[in-house]
Amino acid sequence: MRADRLVAVLLLMQTRGRVTAAELAAELEVSVATARRDLEALAAAGVPVYPQPGRGGGWSLVGGARTDLSGLTAAEAQALFLLAGPAAVSPEARAALRKLVTALPRTFRADAQAATDATMIDPAGWGERDRLRPEIVDLLQTAVVRRRKVRLTYAGRAREPGERLVDPWGLIDKDDIWYLLAGTGQGRRTFRIDRIITAETTDEPAERPDDFALATAWQEVVEEIERRRSRTWATVTVEERYLPVLRDQFGRHCHPDGDPDQGRVRVRLAAPTPLDIARHLAGWGALIDVLDPPSVRAELARIGAELLARHPTRT
Repeated sequence: MRADRLVAVLLLMQTRGRVTAAELAAELEVSVATARRDLEALAAAGVPVYPQPGRGGGWSLVGGARTDLSGLTAAEAQALFLLAGPAAVSPEARAALRKLVTALPRTFRADAQAATDATMIDPAGWGERDRLRPEIVDLLQTAVVRRRKVRLTYAGRAREPGERLVDPWGLIDKDDIWYLLAGTGQGRRTFRIDRIITAETTDEPAERPDDFALATAWQEVVEEIERRRSRTWATVTVEERYLPVLRDQFGRHCHPDGDPDQGRVRVRLAAPTPLDIARHLAGWGALIDVLDPPSVRAELARIGAELLARHPTRT
């Protein structure tokens, strides 16, 4: 986990004063290239590490060897935690960051902890890929940490763009799709970052519940979305060798049901509507049999009839 390594790199540099990429690679059991990228990532984030070229060189932490982080400025500490925090998916990585917070000067701890909690990564995908981190994420991260309201121009799925003033609570990277969890006049709302047209940080202080925990709140959002995405269930049979393909298509809404029988396996699939399931399965043709419900079978028959009418066989 990269967050663990970034913390380990910084602690090693504090105790040794100067290290080489090769020494870090051996210590952390990674490649030299990976160790060098971690050092460069710390430097790019504003943490005061710098390379010393030539024989006997390496990478040093400004101020030499230290047993605490008192040499970091407020901005440098925040940069480290903004960099490492989102990657800290495992409980161990989060624990490491919490320990690192306690090593900071007292005046920096609140911002460092806020930066750690400002963003999280949910590795479970919803089927979309190849998206880049939007530039607006940095602005929103800063607003979360500084607790400032943000004025958004947001285009919903089926609405015209509108302006909203929100209290930013946290950011989530789910399968390379970014979301903003925020408080509004209508309560907690989730905004897809790629639907935010403009965002402007204001000078107004943002409000956030005292007991707010980003991971807990996001889990509630996920559970609600999953309930909406799994309103319709269908039972199908398919050759066992195709089960991985079906799993890739339906993700967590694909559940094998029982042991294979004569090379075929029974599977339960879910989607918001019968039409959604039928659209996913139409391309499978005779490779898949839909046992129930009748509504999915009817949608498949309708799709087949439409295709036949649009593309009649010519003799």
